[in-house]
Amino acid sequence: MNKKQIFINTVKVTLAAIMAILVAKALKLEFAVSAGIVAILSVQPTKKETLKTALSRFLAFAIALVISGILFNLLGFTVYVFFIYLAIFILICQWCGWISSMAMDSVLISHFLSLGKTGFLEIKNEALLFVVGVGFGIFVNLFLHKKTDYIEELKNQTDEKIKLVLHRMSLRILNPDFADYDGTCFDSLNQSLFTAKKQAEENFNNQFTSRDTFDTRYLAMRENQTKVLYEMFKSVRQIKTVPGTAQMVADFLEKVSVEYHKDNDVQDLLAGLKEIRSKMKIVPLPENRDEFEDRANLFTLLERLQEFLEIKSNFLKNN
Repeated sequence: MNKKQIFINTVKVTLAAIMAILVAKALKLEFAVSAGIVAILSVQPTKKETLKTALSRFLAFAIALVISGILFNLLGFTVYVFFIYLAIFILICQWCGWISSMAMDSVLISHFLSLGKTGFLEIKNEALLFVVGVGFGIFVNLFLHKKTDYIEELKNQTDEKIKLVLHRMSLRILNPDFADYDGTCFDSLNQSLFTAKKQAEENFNNQFTSRDTFDTRYLAMRENQTKVLYEMFKSVRQIKTVPGTAQMVADFLEKVSVEYHKDNDVQDLLAGLKEIRSKMKIVPLPENRDEFEDRANLFTLLERLQEFLEIKSNFLKNN
């Protein structure tokens, strides 16, 4: 998370807590500050998570009220009875997967120790603290919009790294002694893909109604292309000489690199690839074993390149 986003989130969460406390005070609720704590604990990374957590905490809070009400009224309002409540409530929360509810709901229940009773007014007080705190937690997340500009930047970064891999392939084909051709560029590419996919998922979870999955599917397409790209890299790395067909293949890879962008439907590139493969069929047979093996590697490379381009073509046809 960048510094700007950290600052923005800090302001939002702080405002949620402050507003919750002020509203609780305006309602003349006991322990008004607790509403602010509830608001802070209610804010999750995405809207979907915040809403899901709020629902689970509401169920847990209702159960906590029942358990505490029975125990306190039967055994008294003492710390030892609160210990018993904690053991039972924590067991239920762990059983139901409500881990995040244990602390927040128990803070509210602990107020009954100070109040010394669990009548209608006391329960109403705690329920309102819960509603106000959780309400402002959800309110804050309504402003966690999709980071459209950021995801576009990440997608472009990923595309640029793929272009670089293609460009380096074109250079390596014409130069068997090309330096540092060891595949480390894929480390950067895979990291870029991971970051972009994570942001796309966060954006998706920050939507309540719209279910836009384009970014997720786009990055899945780029990930599939990257797997094919690595197979292409392995073919190129095995080339030991510069066969007669190397120049046209290198030139075409450079052309793919230059024209590689999200809006290219790759139909012209597929047509160009078909033309190159036709030309390679009429080139004179190799004169020695090394040239034969290297031309075979170039042929395999073109097979993978076609697969690489068809992944993009199929993606655009289905969107």
